[in-house]
Amino acid sequence: MDGLFRQHNGWLMKWLGRQRWTVVPPEDLASDVFLALLQMPGAGSVREPRAMMTAIARRLIFDARRRNDLQRAYEAELALMPEALEISAEERLIVVQALRAIDAMLARLSTKARTAFLMSQIDGLPYAEIAAELKVSVSMVRKYVAQGLRAALCADAGIGTAAARETRFS
Repeated sequence: MDGLFRQHNGWLMKWLGRQRWTVVPPEDLASDVFLALLQMPGAGSVREPRAMMTAIARRLIFDARRRNDLQRAYEAELALMPEALEISAEERLIVVQALRAIDAMLARLSTKARTAFLMSQIDGLPYAEIAAELKVSVSMVRKYVAQGLRAALCADAGIGTAAARETRFS
């Protein structure tokens, strides 16, 4: 892995520096890319390491932009609140961290599982209505909602994405 870093770090830094759509400094992204590579089994034997690094970097950039957009939307809504409801910087940080955790948990779910989970938990819709909306069976809606609840419990317990991935349904 040391050779992979030495051979490709300069190239990766230049590539990241050319990406204008990122909200994270290239140095931070490069270290996150190599950290992700370290955690991958068999990363040292990848045939096209630059393609792999590019794919990882794009995913990291996308995630960072999504988190940044979420924080901006929250701050915009917060700015619209009357002064009497204004919260402290510490409370704001707690809310932003909670929103990021919820966003990350929801991002791990398939589109249908995420939609079913939100329709059930936020909108309070019965499973039959959700099934009709998603054009799936009621038993599939039960599985989707269970998947969402499991992902929420894993996120609350601090269990990593591998455990959440094991619970994913199509």
